[in-house]
Amino acid sequence: MRNLIAFLFTFCTLAVFAQTKSLQTSPVLAEADAGSVGISEERLGRIDKMCREAVEESQVPGVVALVARNGKIVLYKAYGMADNESGRALQRDDIFRIASQTKAITSTAVMMLWEEGKFRLDDPISKYIPEFKNEQVLDSLYADGTYTTTPASTPITIRHLLSHTSGIGYGIIDSDKRFKKIYQDAGVTDLFTTENISIEESVKKLAKLPLHHNPGEKFTYSEGLDVLGYFIEILSGVPFDEFLRTRILDPLGMNDTWFYLPDSKQSRLVSVQTKKDNKWVKFPTTFYDPDYPKKGAKRFFSGGAGLSSTAKDYATFLQMYLNNGELNGVRILSRTTVQTMLANQIGTIWEGDDAHFGLAFQVINEKGEDMGGQGSAGTFSWGGYFNTQYFADPQENMIGIIMKQTQDINSDETGWKFRQLVGQTIDD
Repeated sequence: MRNLIAFLFTFCTLAVFAQTKSLQTSPVLAEADAGSVGISEERLGRIDKMCREAVEESQVPGVVALVARNGKIVLYKAYGMADNESGRALQRDDIFRIASQTKAITSTAVMMLWEEGKFRLDDPISKYIPEFKNEQVLDSLYADGTYTTTPASTPITIRHLLSHTSGIGYGIIDSDKRFKKIYQDAGVTDLFTTENISIEESVKKLAKLPLHHNPGEKFTYSEGLDVLGYFIEILSGVPFDEFLRTRILDPLGMNDTWFYLPDSKQSRLVSVQTKKDNKWVKFPTTFYDPDYPKKGAKRFFSGGAGLSSTAKDYATFLQMYLNNGELNGVRILSRTTVQTMLANQIGTIWEGDDAHFGLAFQVINEKGEDMGGQGSAGTFSWGGYFNTQYFADPQENMIGIIMKQTQDINSDETGWKFRQLVGQTIDD
């Protein structure tokens, strides 16, 4: 009876604070002739040629490319193989591990709760996760695994976590070898796992560890979005995966986006591949099992790296942003919130002066636009650990997504070529 009451309370809470109907009703993404949205069919052919050649030259085993403008998909095509060893050809609706592309979806969930008045962006995270009180900055790490620290000058805030300025590191993929060891010794889970652990357990271990630097001082790519996944559970009272499903994924029709794939979708998962003796083979198990989306305990919902998705699902998510937070009559975020998320949240500490970082994305500025090949000023973008990339250009109302699944290769030029070639297709 108690469980039933808890379920009804959770259901009613989600219903009250669910995404809302919008006064605007933009259409769902649909395919259309390129010319109808000011895109040259002939110039789209250059992207087609680039993708075919990348497979033929063995830069990548396979690729799905998607281009959309004004809410219309003008290119959506698969090239090459989903798995070379079994001979399975890649299909355009196949499912890819999107890794760090998860971060923007998690950030969106955080900001939905912010819109409900649940917290302030400059609240310390320790207000909600007490284990983060009294943060320390690393001084020295010794051979026996012990280390010295100094107290942080300011607490970690929600804004710091969203903008990668908290000072938290990234364990096994951290550029600082000291943090690789500290995180490994502490048993912090990085990225994704098949092990029987929850984000709560991992985040509470992480909270006890030293920081790279004082919060707000530098941009350090981090596990902050995993912390925020657990933060969402605390504020919403429901598991993180359930929150995403009911508040973002289902309302937007992102039916192929999951932390762990249902049995009916597992056959569409693209293999992670690498080269061995000049042949494409499945990437082996290292510090993670590449088959995590379909096996294991299925309890770790990584807000920074855990989701798998399709090109069209992710394009749908990006179109919601280009529509200032609305899609198909469903409002996920307000226009003003989207504006805040795309604004410069880190001042001048971003490396280089052609872009800044907001609360979910890298955003190109006028200098970046003038440099060429990156889109208009305001274009927002990111990518994922397994070689997926995306961008969305608000000025041109344009989306580009290129999906691959590779590790430990150095011959792939499709990322920069795709983004550059998308821009040259405009013919209006």
